[in-house]
Amino acid sequence: MSPRRPMVRIGDLLPDAARGLGLEQELRLSRAIATFDGLIGERAPAVAGDCRVVRLDGSTLVVEADAPIIAQELRLRGPELLAAFVATPAGAGVRDLRIVVGRTPGRP
Repeated sequence: MSPRRPMVRIGDLLPDAARGLGLEQELRLSRAIATFDGLIGERAPAVAGDCRVVRLDGSTLVVEADAPIIAQELRLRGPELLAAFVATPAGAGVRDLRIVVGRTPGRP
């Protein structure tokens, strides 16, 4: 019987696996989406569900708002949201937050 290897969290294994499969950017975007959704739920619950991360453009997190009033709220809270996002592991390398108004095709 061989000795047991120490336990490793699956979250610690994902970056290497994603890199090996060429899915590193998708994993990064997925983490950004989940993290931002959590921050919105905590810090701006009135707009939760009316905005979403749509992409990472280099060091810029791009968030889509469903209406101009939602975008305005996000822009007002932008510095706070960006600081909170950057303080998380998903925020590594992010320096800017851009808010755009529109609806993703296929969304109600």
